[in-house]
Amino acid sequence: MPQEMFHFDSAAAVAGWSAIDDRVMGGISSSHLRFDEGGWAVFEGNVSLERNGGFASVRSRPCAFHLAGVSAFWLEVKGDGKRYKLNLRTDDAFDGVNHQALFAPPAGQWLGVELPLAAFQATFRGRLVSAAEPLNPEHLRQVGLMIAERQSGPFSLALRAIGAR
Repeated sequence: MPQEMFHFDSAAAVAGWSAIDDRVMGGISSSHLRFDEGGWAVFEGNVSLERNGGFASVRSRPCAFHLAGVSAFWLEVKGDGKRYKLNLRTDDAFDGVNHQALFAPPAGQWLGVELPLAAFQATFRGRLVSAAEPLNPEHLRQVGLMIAERQSGPFSLALRAIGAR
């Protein structure tokens, strides 16, 4: 049964999200998650490759999601033609193993994107961690969005909801 984790229909729905951009390592990319008066959130900003940068991300504050029996995560999004990642963390730490799945919604149209658990790869600072445990949705604590892969310039990803099934 589908379970909605985030529904971005109010300004309060984006209040608990924070930007974590390549500035943490000396880069100059920037991003934020803002509420759009149309009734959705927008993950937007600018990715710069200067000063060894190249990524922008936002992340929810830690909380328990209680996702037993989940086999996939889903998003309702409108893209800009760029590639994004859904980031899932099973701890409350700022840094550590992150489970990521890539999605590339076409520009200008709302659609649902489903990401099966098998699509998530464990990474640490952008590098695969082959020895990491597989993603266990029951332990999910933080959710995030990221743009990377040397996609420099402005970006904008609209979101209505994020959930699990």
